[in-house]
Formats: sequence, structure tokens, C-alpha cells
Amino acid sequence: MVKTIEQKCLSKGVKLTDQRKIIAKVISDSKKEYGETDHPDVDELYSRVSKIDPKISIATVYRTVKLFEEAGILTKHDFKGGKARYEAMIESHHDHLIDIKSGEIIEFVDEEIEKLQQKVAEKYGYKLVDHKLELYGVKKDK
Repeated sequence: MVKTIEQKCLSKGVKLTDQRKIIAKVISDSKKEYGETDHPDVDELYSRVSKIDPKISIATVYRTVKLFEEAGILTKHDFKGGKARYEAMIESHHDHLIDIKSGEIIEFVDEEIEKLQQKVAEKYGYKLVDHKLELYGVKKDK
């Protein structure tokens, strides 16, 4: 079962105010409502949150995202383009393919790439303990 952000907060002892609950729900619902590749930045989160509760300030969204990140509930991505983007921390590994024109982010797992990364680390005398792969491209004309 996939845990919601709210459930992760509770399990990690993060206090949830009413405003934090709304922010947590918006982040949890992001993929369902905005597509599988949604990795919102703080401005996007604020826009979504303010539709539910206009009294929530952007500063509150920034503080909450930082708190969730520090608690290991969210992962911050610094994809090219300048704005940090966020997604819920998940247990399974995946890589990202980012369309530099549209900003679309595709999550993928490729066993051949995983094996090749292990092989490269071993070739240079290393045991691979972690990695992050971000590919940047533009869609081909059909």
C-alpha cells in the first residue's frame, strides 16, 4: 500500500496543522490529478493549495515543503530550469527523462541501465551504493 504524505507525517512524528494537512493532501493527490509525471514546484503547490484555502500563504507552503523534505517525506529535485521540484519519497528507485521544452517529466526504470551503472562502478573498483540519473531531451518530430 502506498502511504499518503499525511500518513508519512504521522509515522515520522511531524505535527500536522490544518494548513499542513491541506498541503500534504495536495502533494499526495498531485499524481492522480495532474498526471503520473507531476513534480510540482512550490509555486504550483501554492496555486493548488490556495484554491482549497486562500488563507494559506506561499511562505507557509515553503516552510511546509522544507519541513517535509527535512523529515524525509519529500524528495527535492533540482532539474534544469531553475525551480526545485518535489515528489513524495518512495521506496522504489526510478530515473527521470525531462523534456526541456515542455517541462514534462517521465519516470522510468530500465534494467539495462541499472546493470550498466553497476558494471561501470565495478570497472573502476567501486561498489555502487546510490545513484541518480536525469536525462534531458526534446520530443522527436514524428
